[in-house]
Amino acid sequence: MTPITDESLRAAVDRAKQARPLGGPDAAFLVDLAQRDIPQLMAAGWEVRRHFFGRAVRMCSIVPGKLGGCSEDCAWCAQSHAADTDTGAKAHRTPCSEILAAGVTARQGGAAGRLGIVNSGRGPTDADLAAVLDALSDLRTEMGDDLHLCASLGAITEDQARRLAEAGIDRYHHNLETSRRLFGELVTTHTYDERLATLAAVKRAGLDVCCGGLFGLGETWADRIDLAVTIRDDVGPVSVPLNFLNAIPGTALADQTPLTPEECLATIAIFRLLLPTADIKVAGGRERCLGDRQGDIFHAGATSCMTGDYLTTCGQGTGHDLAMVAEMGFEVVKELPKIA
Repeated sequence: MTPITDESLRAAVDRAKQARPLGGPDAAFLVDLAQRDIPQLMAAGWEVRRHFFGRAVRMCSIVPGKLGGCSEDCAWCAQSHAADTDTGAKAHRTPCSEILAAGVTARQGGAAGRLGIVNSGRGPTDADLAAVLDALSDLRTEMGDDLHLCASLGAITEDQARRLAEAGIDRYHHNLETSRRLFGELVTTHTYDERLATLAAVKRAGLDVCCGGLFGLGETWADRIDLAVTIRDDVGPVSVPLNFLNAIPGTALADQTPLTPEECLATIAIFRLLLPTADIKVAGGRERCLGDRQGDIFHAGATSCMTGDYLTTCGQGTGHDLAMVAEMGFEVVKELPKIA
């Protein structure tokens, strides 16, 4: 790896390794570095990642519990009612048998230690929640504690979160997606504060939080920094998924230019430095935006990745991901340590 020669960066890395929050001047410095010396920035992300997590890599996978027919107008999403796509046209639930099969696949070979059930829509109806609880019961009966379970069902109440916890969920996923400034330009059917309220309800119910963002939406580096700081200071998640836009025809962002591999890697490194003890997970869009540099995500600071297919697009396959991790000299683990 590139040695860290910049004194200001060296000081920022040392503070991050002590889990001391980096402030405004540090963030401005990191943005400047992202535009002039990405190898130095990646070296910093790697050093902090190695300090807390060594060479461990966690994998997770997802399965749709309900797909399509969403009432929301998120500009990037193929399932939005505002998108001109087949995916968004009509909602349908995934049978419990298919969700169980996804759990079996996730567990095979010890690749994915977690399975997330993901629903389209603003939030779950009573019928939606009942279907998810049924699927969780089947998964628990079949697998016991061999597979950690997550859910991503949109806006939920504290009572709903408690019911999920009682059914075996230990982590809830709900992204902020981007900065408060940009969010209102991309979503008009719900607010940033509503997303934060869901995250607060989930934490009150005793669930861990998985909260991250989507990049390549037309945001600035300042938007990325604002998102990272909001997630750190106002949410405090265990896991932070970073997604990169895979622009889908029919969505409002269909013509958006993909991020370069370098910009993706710089984003990962900055999030590692600003959230040094979190599990930084690279998820959607990595195949398209990173290409043959996907393995570099771990040297930039990522500690986990999503494997298998996504909701409306295909992944490169778990076998390929396992080979990539091994080739980079990392070791797949079922769970990463939680660091206070």
